[in-house]
Amino acid sequence: MKAERPYPQVHITPKGQRALQAGHPWVYAGEVTELTGPVEDGGLTDIIGSKGAYLGTGFYNSHSLIRCRLLSRNANDRFDDAFWQRRVQYAWDYRKSVMPPEDLLCCRVIFGEADGFPGLTVDRFGPVLVAQVLSLGMERIQQRLLPLLAQVLRRDGQDIAGIYLRNDVALREKEGLAQGKGWFPLPGEEEPTLTESDIVENGIRYHVDFINGQKTGFFLDQKYNRQAVARLAKGRTVLDCFTHTGSFALNAAKGGAKHVTAVDVSEFAVQCAAENARLNGLDGVMECRAANVFDLLPELEKAPRSYDFIILDPPAFTKSRKTIDSAMTGYKEINYRAMKLLPRGGYLATCSCSHFASTERFITMLRSAAHDAGVQLRQIEQRQQSCDHPILWGVEETDYLKFFLFQVV
Repeated sequence: MKAERPYPQVHITPKGQRALQAGHPWVYAGEVTELTGPVEDGGLTDIIGSKGAYLGTGFYNSHSLIRCRLLSRNANDRFDDAFWQRRVQYAWDYRKSVMPPEDLLCCRVIFGEADGFPGLTVDRFGPVLVAQVLSLGMERIQQRLLPLLAQVLRRDGQDIAGIYLRNDVALREKEGLAQGKGWFPLPGEEEPTLTESDIVENGIRYHVDFINGQKTGFFLDQKYNRQAVARLAKGRTVLDCFTHTGSFALNAAKGGAKHVTAVDVSEFAVQCAAENARLNGLDGVMECRAANVFDLLPELEKAPRSYDFIILDPPAFTKSRKTIDSAMTGYKEINYRAMKLLPRGGYLATCSCSHFASTERFITMLRSAAHDAGVQLRQIEQRQQSCDHPILWGVEETDYLKFFLFQVV
């Protein structure tokens, strides 16, 4: 390690060192053995392993179970504006490389640790960037970082009207942060008057309510999975469960489905889905209804089998390791019911967006559901989240979306 460093030090256990060296960017409270120097919450600290080895530099927070969030493993990095501008540019260049130009108008621009921004998410919906700041370190530098973000995109010719903060999430409390939302004040600019944004994804138009919608207003991670559903939907009668604002249902309808029923427990979500159907001229083939899927699927078993394609895109049933077992019970229930409901030769799209429900456990659940339903699954595709949500190996939290397409035989 270099002799002179401007940062205090956090010394960690061999277990913590092994995790960092394997690629994971977090140091947990139980892995800290000693603090050297005036360590400040939200400030930068060097992370030191056994025998004084330098492991990296990151944000420290004594209020969080995650004591340190790694920023860099390079002892020569200086965390000035030039550093952050390079990192923003790198994230944007990555998206320009892996996505067609039209998809850059609605995409995830920053995906937290996978892009080197621990605790920061930024989604783009046309001219609006919607950010969630979920770590104290990011909160403390946002006045420097967010203007740089707008600057990098504008220099590339992107139309950016403003940045809206969706910090109304309970997760911030674990970092000692208050909740709230509103426009971020870009220097020298007036606050935009926008309350929603129109986007086009896969040729389908959406009104995105980035102020009141779930998370940042729209789920971008299933972009290409929706295309896979659209390719199978032609001529089929489709049931889209947990439809939210209707994205899978709309892709199925645009793909040529005979009829699509879009279901969600939220009346507001159903209204949004219906409005999106009208916006795209698909309301003639798409029916939207409010219902609890766990109640609806058993009821449909009593009626003649009328659906030959069922889509299951539920919210995360577990957000901790403690509730995995009950979550898997929930996943099995809806998948079992869908498999029972489908005729032989019907199609099933099913997924989980919880990283705690691992791919292995999800597959085991699907095998068990198929066995109990007395059917066999012919796998068409196994997919993950779209490439603007990159999976960083060694960081299991970035590998969260499981998506399967099956034919039931």
